[in-house]
Amino acid sequence: MFDHIGLNASDHKKSTDFYTKALAPLGYGPIKDFGTWIGFGKGDKAQLWIVAREPASTGTHIALSASDRKSVDAFYAAAMAAGGKDNGKPGVRADYSPTYYAAFVFDPDGNNIEVVSHSA
Repeated sequence: MFDHIGLNASDHKKSTDFYTKALAPLGYGPIKDFGTWIGFGKGDKAQLWIVAREPASTGTHIALSASDRKSVDAFYAAAMAAGGKDNGKPGVRADYSPTYYAAFVFDPDGNNIEVVSHSA
């Protein structure tokens, strides 16, 4: 359904640094940079845009796919090391589904970034 998502950031550099580090274990990185707009993705397709403009996005929930549980764990560790705030350590969320393995981290503006794997 979605082609891309944009989040407004209150501190563009801080958010760019956070997402660069947090998304690296998933194979995503900065691939388009227009100064106040930076796009993250794989290959040449930017799917998550961080934009320096007000009002900053807060309280948004984005769930990103991971190929396996190790990738979820690696995202969580990288995001926490990059200054993210815990909103749910990696683990099975059986109330969602028996194989729903996810971690939740708040980004610098308070957006809830989830990474999930559906593999057993």
